[in-house]
Amino acid sequence: MAKINSFLLILATLALCCYTVEKRNESGAVATNDQSENWNLLLEANKLDKWQMYSQDSIKGWSLTNGELHSSGAGWDANEDIVTKEVFDNFDLMLEWKIAPQNSSGIFFYVQRDSSHPIYESAPEYQVMDDKGWPEKMKPNQYTAANYAMHAPIGAKVKPVGEWNATRIIVQYPHVEHWLNGVKVLEYEFGSEDWEKRKASGKWAEISYYGRAKSGHIGLQNAGKVLYRNIKIKRL
Repeated sequence: MAKINSFLLILATLALCCYTVEKRNESGAVATNDQSENWNLLLEANKLDKWQMYSQDSIKGWSLTNGELHSSGAGWDANEDIVTKEVFDNFDLMLEWKIAPQNSSGIFFYVQRDSSHPIYESAPEYQVMDDKGWPEKMKPNQYTAANYAMHAPIGAKVKPVGEWNATRIIVQYPHVEHWLNGVKVLEYEFGSEDWEKRKASGKWAEISYYGRAKSGHIGLQNAGKVLYRNIKIKRL
């Protein structure tokens, strides 16, 4: 009987471990109370005190309810983008997002605050959008998880509108990784021959300062209507 009980205990332990791993892999969720491993919770205590506007003094176009950050969908050039107060160089960023139908937005890093230029000219962008519902055909490097207008993701599978997606961005300068729903879909190197070639022949050819910074703020664009939650970052 003792042997049977020990065997059942081992099985139960294994089942619990498998359930925990499976649960995280399925949703990509980040526990909001996770203080382990030096994670910095950017929506802690349901407050926006770790955020500021990119080019304004007071926060506009954003609201935080029950741990979910809502953008108003003000538009690309409405100057209502939000950035962290802290600056980061090497980091691991994890968050969840849910986009409204036929909407798009973006997650930025290495943002340089400059009210004379839009946020998307100063920093690389992890694209967020309704891939299937967007009303016009886009280039491969303009869909979700792309390094917008630079590098296209490979194998990116966006969940249907109304469901939460999990994004992860890992930067160890000059190396960058884009993850979507638990899968690495893109990696690139700042300043590499490939990077410079793409920049010189694309959308950012005339923006000399684009992608040149080696540290900066994390930014969220208020272009389309999108919800964010469980945002956390760890310095590497």
